[in-house]
Amino acid sequence: MGHRPIVYGLDIETDTTENGLDPRVAAVITVALSAQGIDEVFTGRESTILFDVDQRLKELPAGVIATWNGAAFDLPFLADRAAVHRMDLGLRLQLDPGLAMRRAPLPGHQGAYRGAWYQHGHLDAYRLYRGDVGPSLRVSCSLKSIARLVGLSPVEVDRERIHDLSNEALHAYASSDARLARVLTERRWATASRFIDRLVIPAGRRSAIA
Repeated sequence: MGHRPIVYGLDIETDTTENGLDPRVAAVITVALSAQGIDEVFTGRESTILFDVDQRLKELPAGVIATWNGAAFDLPFLADRAAVHRMDLGLRLQLDPGLAMRRAPLPGHQGAYRGAWYQHGHLDAYRLYRGDVGPSLRVSCSLKSIARLVGLSPVEVDRERIHDLSNEALHAYASSDARLARVLTERRWATASRFIDRLVIPAGRRSAIA
């Protein structure tokens, strides 16, 4: 099976006052990173969040960033918001038409992406678990549903009213989602290792949607 790399869970929360699913109008208000023994939450001005997350990932030991639907949402959203601020992140993205979409793509995009961030690979845990959820199970493949199915306890909030949460509640919610993405990936590592993105764009090309 080989040595398992460090897994970092990543989750973003966006401003839901207008349309939190559209990176053309909604800002990133929180990014959470989760590793074994520590959860980190980045808040403040959007440009500061993006800079701080980028710097943190740059300094962390090489590993795998685990997201839940990050191929279609979190990573391209972050890339779009970085472009708004004319920021050059260590994030590299490559559109992959072979990644099936069950919903419309992120506004302004044509589909889902393979990704990497500096020395870290990327793994979309949603795609790892999606094949396990058949019609007979009568359960969605949302992060919360899968977490409950395997005995984990996600933090629940009204996702459409993120902007009304207190800072404490927002931090707890974002940390929970990042942690769940990490733990679910670690639990299935023997299979998960085959889902790590492979990119064919140069490592020096950053904040790019190829």
